[in-house]
Amino acid sequence: MTKTILYFHGFKSSSDSTKAHNLKKFIKHNTKNTLISIPDLSDSFEDAIEEINKLIEDCETDIVFMGSSLGGYYATYFSQLLNVRAVLINPAIPPLKGFDIHLGKNENYATGHKFIIEKSNIAFLRSLKVKKLSNPENIMVLVESGDEILPFEKTVSYFNGAHLDITYGGDHSYQSLTNKYIKIKEFLNLS
Repeated sequence: MTKTILYFHGFKSSSDSTKAHNLKKFIKHNTKNTLISIPDLSDSFEDAIEEINKLIEDCETDIVFMGSSLGGYYATYFSQLLNVRAVLINPAIPPLKGFDIHLGKNENYATGHKFIIEKSNIAFLRSLKVKKLSNPENIMVLVESGDEILPFEKTVSYFNGAHLDITYGGDHSYQSLTNKYIKIKEFLNLS
């Protein structure tokens, strides 16, 4: 049975990341019945959620999710909503503490797109929170203790009951991803 991975990039990023390229290569060379979609999500949170809903609606295979940072926040929400598996890489967690520093003018690091974040945009993003995981067994969380943006201890606490994989060291970019491909493949039951 064919399966599609919907992979969501992080805040102010794009599908052109090293993680995305390497993951695509791994899927292409190590699976036969797995597709991967890594969309360039809008910098607008509201538009990004609409885009994800459309991807889900248009998908003709079983879906699993992956996401990094803010993309992990999105993947958590949709994984729990649809009761499907997800792999999260140094994911953002509710209540997105400290996210208010992004109020005002922003620029996407990857695309150069300039955009403004208002309080209402952050309120929308926070409304997507999953207070308590209803199916923690559907989630694998990959964290590195050296993440300089998101404290890994809070991530581990929030995802209590999920499959946790903690690598000591590293940083927010998650340096050890290539060492986790087999684990990801097995957890998501990719063939």
